[in-house]
Amino acid sequence: MPFDIRQLRHAIAAADCRSFHRASEALNIKRSTLSRSIFRLEERLGATLFIRTTSGVSTTRVGREFVREARHIVSKVDQLAASMRAAGQGRVGDLSIGYNVPVSAGNLHTTLLSWRESNPNVEIDAVEAQRLDLVNGLKERAVDIAILPGEASYSEIKRAAFWSERLLVAMAADYPLAAYPSVQWSDLRDETFWLTANDPGPEIHDMLLGHLSAFGIRPKIKMQPVSRESIMNMLGAGFGVTITCEGAAGLQYPNIVLREVRASHGPCLIAYSGYWHEDNSNPALKNFLAFVRNRFALTFCLP
Repeated sequence: MPFDIRQLRHAIAAADCRSFHRASEALNIKRSTLSRSIFRLEERLGATLFIRTTSGVSTTRVGREFVREARHIVSKVDQLAASMRAAGQGRVGDLSIGYNVPVSAGNLHTTLLSWRESNPNVEIDAVEAQRLDLVNGLKERAVDIAILPGEASYSEIKRAAFWSERLLVAMAADYPLAAYPSVQWSDLRDETFWLTANDPGPEIHDMLLGHLSAFGIRPKIKMQPVSRESIMNMLGAGFGVTITCEGAAGLQYPNIVLREVRASHGPCLIAYSGYWHEDNSNPALKNFLAFVRNRFALTFCLP
């Protein structure tokens, strides 16, 4: 290569300042360094770029053409460098986020919105799927991070506790319990719970058994091979109740209301965790994890 990018910057500065002395000050280098750099550039090009006088310098006709092209080259190089820095810092690119719960409200909803606002150049691919499918997606690098209720462990998968969300009970608007702003577990002793057999239905099933067994209650639970939406439509017709998470609070279903489930110590919560493959090198993943860690004042280690 006949010259390097520093020489282009030196020539541009000299043309703009009309003085080697002022150009060197602007670039914070010695005047002799700039003068020698431009002299060597002219030698390699076999052309005089500047006319030197005691009062300063001016570009020759060749010099003006050279500086014009040099500006274009330097601008492209700076754009490329900025783009590569942004990519390395995870501020551009794409990020695949998996989940298996509603995201119309709650921490996952607000986190995704805030992340998108802070990182508009990162393309988010949302993947709603069963837990096992998401875990396999993590291992195959088809999913960068899965945010799921619970604290399960999987080989080759890193996990960090993220946040907790309130548990809600959904029921018909004319249901007797709908008259109260919140319900206790003991209020639900005689209810029939309708749950989807899909995620997160099985986890809610186990959670119900755990909470209600403390009151000596064996709950009536019907696991159905249908969607959450189908369950909600059944409840609107007065079939019973279901348990969901705070992420469903932004959804609206005909004749359905949501009420907070409370225990003696306060609201009942369900914990969420983030899962990612230990060898995932996507810079956007590291950036997202740092964002979550700072947002919720967490202490887990970044990949």
